[in-house]
Amino acid sequence: MRSLWKGFLSFGLVNIPVKLYTATEKKDLKFRYLHQECMTPIQYQKRCPTCDREVEQREIVYGYEYQKGHFVVVNEDDFAQIPAASSRTVDILDFADLSQVDPVYFDKSYYLEPGEGGAKSYSLLVKAMETTGKVAIARVVIRSKESLAAVRVKDGILLMETMFYFDEVRSSQGLTMPGDNIQIHDNETRMAVNLIESLASDFEPSKYQNQSRQTLRELIDAKIEGKDIQISPAEPAANVIDLMDALKQSVKIAEKQRKKPRAKKAGAGT
Repeated sequence: MRSLWKGFLSFGLVNIPVKLYTATEKKDLKFRYLHQECMTPIQYQKRCPTCDREVEQREIVYGYEYQKGHFVVVNEDDFAQIPAASSRTVDILDFADLSQVDPVYFDKSYYLEPGEGGAKSYSLLVKAMETTGKVAIARVVIRSKESLAAVRVKDGILLMETMFYFDEVRSSQGLTMPGDNIQIHDNETRMAVNLIESLASDFEPSKYQNQSRQTLRELIDAKIEGKDIQISPAEPAANVIDLMDALKQSVKIAEKQRKKPRAKKAGAGT
């Protein structure tokens, strides 16, 4: 695994050398547009419709559209005047309880690995954070973009989550929500609670798979092998109108699923 950068985790007056690694990756299948007539990949050009010609990179400037069709140009000299935070430092600003940080603020995850000479200070911070149960709120610059971040301990490793700023999270005002006049009967609440308890289990990320991606992968593999593709239509769900009947049936299905023996994980014991 290749590190994005090497820098420091600033903790008070302590600077811990660290290496930053991307902790997640998208597994979506990637496609390219082809010209159906000759199967050639489509190219995209940066073209000016006014000058009716392709534009080179050196001719392109940044423009902020402050009004429809009206732009103000910002150049490299303008960007240079903005005080830039260090691009090689994770600056811890505060410590907070993880329960106070709403998951809506989390964006992307990174691993922090101790760099040369940083093992002891790294281990000390991990132990102190585990003891206090706190998460560090920090500021970091990744690929010239400044982000807020939360640094927490996961399995003895410092995991950094870049975060959205407060003004980047959209307000929920304007949503049409159920009013106080909705009548929920006690027996409906009990059945809903029973359903939740029937489906309750420890969170095991490995048991959840992207079924759409897997089906698409199988379809592509079959096309490569020249097989005829046949996909059965999904069985339509029963149109259950009564809420209590739906809850009761859901509880029964959940209980049956829990009683089934769990399949052995692939690679277990190897």
